[in-house]
Amino acid sequence: MAASRRRRTTAVAATLAAVALTAGLTTGCSAVDKALDCVRTADAIADSVTELQQAVENASDDVTQLEEALDSIERNLGEISDKTDNADVGKAVDDLEQATANVRTSLKDGDNTPDISPVTDAAGELTKVCTP
Repeated sequence: MAASRRRRTTAVAATLAAVALTAGLTTGCSAVDKALDCVRTADAIADSVTELQQAVENASDDVTQLEEALDSIERNLGEISDKTDNADVGKAVDDLEQATANVRTSLKDGDNTPDISPVTDAAGELTKVCTP
């Protein structure tokens, strides 16, 4: 009887350890997946910021390129916001959203070559906090 009880206790302990390990691995993979999503999206934002810089340089040719680049940045920011609960990433997203909003305001006020350095700075910060 005592040997049977020990086997059951050992079996239960092994099962609980396996469940805990599996939960830890699943959580770990989820965290890695979130980090990779953040990095990929930050990379896409960096591409959009490059497009924005080029659009500012060519603003006299086509102002709509500025709006398209800003739209692309904002779509990607939405993806990051949906996929993370990291406070540093959230702050970087907020800062980049504010910077893009300021550029939009400048455009609406008639400035076809707005200062986009706050956008590039905020995008750099986002890339930094997304890098694992």
